[in-house]
Amino acid sequence: MSDEIRISKKNLWMYSTMILLVVVVVGGVMMFSGGNGAAPGTGNGNGDPGTVSASVDDDAVLGDADAPVTIIEFSDYQCPFCRKFWTETYSQIKTQYVDTGKVKIVFRDLPLTSLHPMAQPSAEAAECVRELGGDEAYFEYHDKMFIEQNILDSGSATGAVTKTIQYTNTDLKSWATELGYNIGTCLDSGKYASEVQKDSRDAQTAGFQGTPGFLIMKTGETSGIPLKGAYPFDSFKQAIDSKLA
Repeated sequence: MSDEIRISKKNLWMYSTMILLVVVVVGGVMMFSGGNGAAPGTGNGNGDPGTVSASVDDDAVLGDADAPVTIIEFSDYQCPFCRKFWTETYSQIKTQYVDTGKVKIVFRDLPLTSLHPMAQPSAEAAECVRELGGDEAYFEYHDKMFIEQNILDSGSATGAVTKTIQYTNTDLKSWATELGYNIGTCLDSGKYASEVQKDSRDAQTAGFQGTPGFLIMKTGETSGIPLKGAYPFDSFKQAIDSKLA
């Protein structure tokens, strides 16, 4: 084999390796930044045209029961994109729409157990807290789980979301205890496993395969505008305002 051929093959290998590295790096950045404010791999990343149908079931509600617009959120407590939504967008929706009586949020579970092994027990733990303290306690614990994961991730309750956080059932019980709720027996029993699994089936039937997924609709209706991914506030504002009009 001539030196010229050896050099060409070496260059080809170097160029191929460089291209592969660029694809991996760019792909990783896009996966977490979500491109256009969404989260590729957690839905279609662009929102779906038309409407999607789902029920509020009997899940926890944040806000005025008579609010004219309902947002159903299908979420996974260990999903970093769901935590990103909570960190960056949730508070704006709550301040501008929930606290003003225009919107209520119904939280339903979609644990992606193959990716997030703690998603199912986390959802069950939240239901255990709800049993003891109602919907207000549920959302207090909902916030607590995201806060504690943020602290483990970046050292701050409102810090940057960079990765999936690993934790245990012991942590879930401890976080509940810090809020004044003893959920040990309830969580260990698996009492709410079927409730969480029903949410997951309903989400998939509605076409939500990843998290977070949102359905924005007029209260009393069962179909509305879907947003699939961790969209920025402006995307929610546009959908909500169209339902308030």
